[in-house]
Amino acid sequence: MNWLRRASSDPLWKDEFSIHTADERYVTRRQLTKFLVLTSLGMFVGNIWILIRSAFHRAPQFPAMKVATAGEIPVNGVKLFGYPTEKERCILVRTNDDRYVAYSQKCTHLSCAVYYSQENRRLECPCHEGFFSIEDGSVLQGPPPRALPRVELENRAGNLIAIGMKEG
Repeated sequence: MNWLRRASSDPLWKDEFSIHTADERYVTRRQLTKFLVLTSLGMFVGNIWILIRSAFHRAPQFPAMKVATAGEIPVNGVKLFGYPTEKERCILVRTNDDRYVAYSQKCTHLSCAVYYSQENRRLECPCHEGFFSIEDGSVLQGPPPRALPRVELENRAGNLIAIGMKEG
């Protein structure tokens, strides 16, 4: 009979879900502990994932690819090529009789194509007036945040061979 009287005066859901607005502001110890345990577990799993991924990470392998022959480009001349794939454009510049430098043609600011300015002896990005040194690819002026990636070259029997990329 007791349950009939309670059911008639108050709905059953009020007994099972007691809602007191004053108590809603507070977090119980059980809720806090549950939150801390789940957060710690998530961080632990994330760190294990990073550890596993770094253990199996290999440094990128760059193919050796012929870019040009040694006398093909005149002094202060330019040749465009793709390295390590044809989609990734690079620029090769002959700075003097026996020195060649090559860089990625993507500006480090917004990936606009850079070109060689013969009169200024620098690489220039026309989009936002970013200038790079032809000697080492470092930023001379403008918004680019870092130097251009450099293509490592070797002279093998008169052939210029690209053997890798080095971040600026």
